[in-house]
Amino acid sequence: MLCSQVTFAQNFLEGGRVSGNFQLDAQVYRADSAIGAYEVDEKMLMNAFANLLYSNGNFNAGLRFETYLNPIQGYDPRYKGSGVPYWFGSWRNEQFEITVGNFYEQFGSGMILRSYEERNLGYDNAFKGAKVRFSPADGVTLKGLIGTQRFFWEQGPGIVRGLDGEFALNDIFDKEGNCKTRVTLGGSFVSKYQQTEELYAGPDTLLILPANVASYAVRANVTRGKFALDGEYAGKMNDPSFTNNFIYKNGHSLLLQASFSTKGLGIIASAKRTDNMSYKSRRTESGSFLDINYLPALTRQHAYSLSAMYPYATQPNGEMALQGQVNYKIKRGSLIGGKYGTDIAVNYSRITSIKKETAEGESKIGKSGTAGYKSPFLAFGDELYFQDFNIEIQRKFTNSFKALISYIYQDYNVLILEGYEEPMVNAHIVIADATYRFDNKQALKMEYQQLITKQDEGDWLQVLAEYTFAPKWYFTLADQYNYGNSDKDKKLHYPTVSAGYTNGSNRLMISYGKQREGIICVGGVCRNVPASNGLSLTLTSTF
Repeated sequence: MLCSQVTFAQNFLEGGRVSGNFQLDAQVYRADSAIGAYEVDEKMLMNAFANLLYSNGNFNAGLRFETYLNPIQGYDPRYKGSGVPYWFGSWRNEQFEITVGNFYEQFGSGMILRSYEERNLGYDNAFKGAKVRFSPADGVTLKGLIGTQRFFWEQGPGIVRGLDGEFALNDIFDKEGNCKTRVTLGGSFVSKYQQTEELYAGPDTLLILPANVASYAVRANVTRGKFALDGEYAGKMNDPSFTNNFIYKNGHSLLLQASFSTKGLGIIASAKRTDNMSYKSRRTESGSFLDINYLPALTRQHAYSLSAMYPYATQPNGEMALQGQVNYKIKRGSLIGGKYGTDIAVNYSRITSIKKETAEGESKIGKSGTAGYKSPFLAFGDELYFQDFNIEIQRKFTNSFKALISYIYQDYNVLILEGYEEPMVNAHIVIADATYRFDNKQALKMEYQQLITKQDEGDWLQVLAEYTFAPKWYFTLADQYNYGNSDKDKKLHYPTVSAGYTNGSNRLMISYGKQREGIICVGGVCRNVPASNGLSLTLTSTF
């Protein structure tokens, strides 16, 4: 028996493959009272992780080791420590895939279930439990899961159960491909369980909070030639929580997107309505953790620093959102398009409140222990949350020189999005970005950004120069200057110098300088970044 076990282990290991990746982020801090950077007792803070994956035929297993000693500023201090919060084993064949341990999953667009990791935000709501994926026939995919969610080094108290089905009708009924229209339908059901609680919302108001809260969603995707249409509707049973002030109101969300594409032209239009759709596995959680679902933000995700200074965070208690984008390429060889053509992108998004009316028999909107409010389904509210109009033009002038210019106008509701009693920010942003290649290895990138506003901290200017010596080196000099601040003591520069070295799958980046306080967002989920002054280092490796 011993010999047979040793032989099995050898065969199993010989046929397997090990892969993974590693990342370390470290910062050395200096106190800087001018920019609001405070003393850090440890002087240096560090986040690091390593993923290891073993695969052998139909079997996969992996783990992730994480260490935060102590967490970099801007990350939740509850991450402090080291351990293995993520591990899994999975097996699959032609029909089944079974996973136990930790895993990520998404149903449809994620409006009733999405678990994911976003390391830049310090966010991870991975499930710990089991999931099954079953494909009984061509075009049919069924998924089921049960688990709890990661909450730093522990698990949240709620149990999440989910079922999802997706049906590609053409693969089921038109296997020969005669129909030019392709249709895919899907549906999901999710339920969370947390032990029933009693909560006093006032001296005479005792709330009985439900143990089980169910949600559901239906979706469809239709494509024909150059056209595509996507839609998903999600509903949620009454779910009194900290986020909605413990009201007993059902929630819903509707997401629609239509697109058209042809050579040189692409058009996308999207619309979303969200009402009372915060869905967490712990009802008293006040932060962005333990979210079961994900509500995408219908705004452009800007890549430049000043255009991303006022990012939008999704409002689960109610929003009406519209977004449209047109991409057009002016033909090569034309008078305006030039030798290589010119790309133009125009994007517009607008997000407002939903219209709310007092619930029957109530005198106040959103009172704890009541139905909360009524809201006509297609009615926009009067309050503007966010508005963004931007136009971007890119052109390659020669084989060595290309440039980009962009104009952005934004309205940003500080009270709603940050919780401060401040006026609406109206910002004009101009960006110019040019790159010149000296040869196949050397290039110089120059960047100019300017933000003009009478509100908040006033006008900003950023300049950047980056020299690249491919494939190993780059060097960057940058400065942000808050020249329009009404407080002369806060008209400050934020200079930064950085360098990077790449060798194969290994990359080292070092920077030194100042970082202003602000907010960073990814997909409508945000975190605050405190002001800092010091040295930063990032090391990544893949094997």
